[in-house]
Amino acid sequence: DIGVGGISVTTERQKKAFFSTAYMVNGKTPIVRCADVAKFQTLADIDKPGVRAVANPGGSNEKFAKANYKQATLTIHPENLTIFDEVLQGRADVFVTEAAEALVQQKLKPGLCAVNPDKPLQYGEMAYLLPRGDVAMKAFVDQWLHLAQATGEYKATTDKWLH
Repeated sequence: DIGVGGISVTTERQKKAFFSTAYMVNGKTPIVRCADVAKFQTLADIDKPGVRAVANPGGSNEKFAKANYKQATLTIHPENLTIFDEVLQGRADVFVTEAAEALVQQKLKPGLCAVNPDKPLQYGEMAYLLPRGDVAMKAFVDQWLHLAQATGEYKATTDKWLH
């Protein structure tokens, strides 16, 4: 009936399903060792000779890295659960992922910091995925989301996990 959590709005998905109103801007954001935040403010800062970037295979992070890194050294790390340790342990300098994931990981792994998660390198939105054609369900979810945001309920929930 509804898909929640980490679903990016894309036109390809829109062809097959409805999306609620977007609840979050969640574009591509670097995560680095905290001591290196000032060094990796822009894509130009990342795509330099000598910079060691890492990405996970098969998804939008790999696609972003391959499209944007012409000079940086890119390693495709096969394990999603340990990719952040590659940066934390100094085997990679930067990993670009979704802002929400970078914010969660900086909480879970002291020493890692998200770089400008409120100003992503590539724009993206998150929304709830709904059955295509179910106009009543979309209207209900959009209204619920509007009220949750207006009353602060939504912010209280996201603050618990992302800030």
